[in-house]
Amino acid sequence: MDWFAIGRELSPKARGIVTLCSFLLPLAVWSAFSYLPFLWHPLMEVTESGDSRYFRPGMTVEREAFHQENARLSSKGSVVVKGIPVNPVYLPAPHEVGKAFYTAFVTEPRLPGDPWLHESLWHSIQVIFWGFLLSSIIGVPLGILCGAYSPIARLFEPFIDFVRYMPAPAFGALAVAIVGIYDGPKIAIIFIGTFFQQVLVVANTTRGLDRALVEAAQTLGAGKLQLLTRVALPGILPDLYRDLRILLGWAWTYLIVAELVGAKTGITAFIHQQSKYKVYENVYAAIIMIGLIGLFVDIMLGVLGSRLFPWEKDSKPGILASIAKALGFGKEASTA
Repeated sequence: MDWFAIGRELSPKARGIVTLCSFLLPLAVWSAFSYLPFLWHPLMEVTESGDSRYFRPGMTVEREAFHQENARLSSKGSVVVKGIPVNPVYLPAPHEVGKAFYTAFVTEPRLPGDPWLHESLWHSIQVIFWGFLLSSIIGVPLGILCGAYSPIARLFEPFIDFVRYMPAPAFGALAVAIVGIYDGPKIAIIFIGTFFQQVLVVANTTRGLDRALVEAAQTLGAGKLQLLTRVALPGILPDLYRDLRILLGWAWTYLIVAELVGAKTGITAFIHQQSKYKVYENVYAAIIMIGLIGLFVDIMLGVLGSRLFPWEKDSKPGILASIAKALGFGKEASTA
């Protein structure tokens, strides 16, 4: 089949292959830079110091300094330094990061009283949960009202449209002054980062309701409240659910910035601590963990959505289902 026909969906197997490649290609590039010295290994790790007074085994030095030292030793007839090409410490190899997925959880924190990695992750998940929940409790009803009633839209949307261009982290100092230095300002940043966008997105989704449904209900004698609760809300519910899945992803993007406000906590504190100690494999592992948790939550919400709205055909097939199909397992999935 023609893979590049405009608007044509791929076959289930082809879709799974492309989905699998979207993860394998970045991993292949990372592996190439990590394991192939001729691509990019700008430093030298000393394996034997020879007669050098400066270099010791295990040291990592610039290539130019390494060659200059050997040139100096050769000119004197001394034993030269031996070494192997390596990458900087901030670019660990994939297998080192993979190992860190285990060691980071079982390694005791260096300072007494510091949280373990699983405690940091759980703390970050709670910040995301409360920030997004509070945003949705207010933003979703307001967005529906703005989308359904023009006077409410004219009253709220211009100001909301104005504030949404203001970076959420800019409110960090105010949040600390108002709600303290602990979790309050972090939840506030998540709230601010998602609320204003949420109102506008939900309002736009509500305006997309099929007018024929409203007119049919009016013909049958439905009142204003019934039009809102029995027609508009059920009519937009699948699209509203998808909107919230997308908006939840935005909340995750604000996590690192939010946890820097006030006292550093959660996975952000862990990342900064490991960076300070130059344990960069733990830094990479923690960053990937954030992505994996977000992806897992989205997949679970997709599965739940397929159960709640079985009549809806999701235009974004499930990642796991697509990969399984490419490998010859399972059946084609419609959601997640």
